[in-house]
Amino acid sequence: MTKHIHWDSNLSQEGLEILQSEGGVIVCPTKVGYIIMTSDKAGLERKFDAKERKRNKPGVVLCGSMEELEALAQLNPEIKAFYQKHWDEDILLGCILPWRDDAYDKLLAFGDGREELMTDTRGTSCFVIKFGKAGEQLAEHLWRTEGKMVYASSANPSGKGNRGKVDGIGERIEASVDLVIEADDYVASIQPDKTIETRYEQGVMVSMVSADGKLIPEQGGQRSISPAPVVIRKGLDIDKIMGHLSDTFNSWDYRQGEYY
Repeated sequence: MTKHIHWDSNLSQEGLEILQSEGGVIVCPTKVGYIIMTSDKAGLERKFDAKERKRNKPGVVLCGSMEELEALAQLNPEIKAFYQKHWDEDILLGCILPWRDDAYDKLLAFGDGREELMTDTRGTSCFVIKFGKAGEQLAEHLWRTEGKMVYASSANPSGKGNRGKVDGIGERIEASVDLVIEADDYVASIQPDKTIETRYEQGVMVSMVSADGKLIPEQGGQRSISPAPVVIRKGLDIDKIMGHLSDTFNSWDYRQGEYY
């Protein structure tokens, strides 16, 4: 039976050891529910099998610091400033971005084919910040000490939510991972005015690329610029994020579900 532990607000040493080992996979709490986390191709294969998820949907890259984000993803000054606002205000944000050439070369250098499961056909991935303390601690430590990336997707059967409850991850996922870090109390604390039925179960996702996966241009205060940022998934703090979009970009769009 998979081991369960309760997150005690500190870096999980047990979770860290598993993510440092080949093919290690854990379930970890976030601001909006539970995710599956891993750090290599073998773990990604286990994740996709556990979720019975289509392989054409790329995994998420969890960034434990702004330094990691800047080292991995292509950014322009406006997008960097947009991310920084959310970092400073502790707001969960995920953006679709191309990889930096040197970072993608390092991804290829692992030689295990993980890029196939980490990028879409355009070579882009979703880079996420401020996703929740338990996971942030793990991602930050692994990047800072080993230069190791952490990949993730939601811990629930594909197409179904876990409702922010560890018992909602499903029997298949529970049996497929090495450790479950439980923190239902932390998840509930993020949206204290919401019920299980009304809470957001996902974070906002914004596409920062053109249809062919190229980074959108800087706007420099100009109007009617295209391509521009596109909100492709609503979620936690959507109102705050749309406010920051309006402050940073004169042109942006809202097209729920377009990417998927």
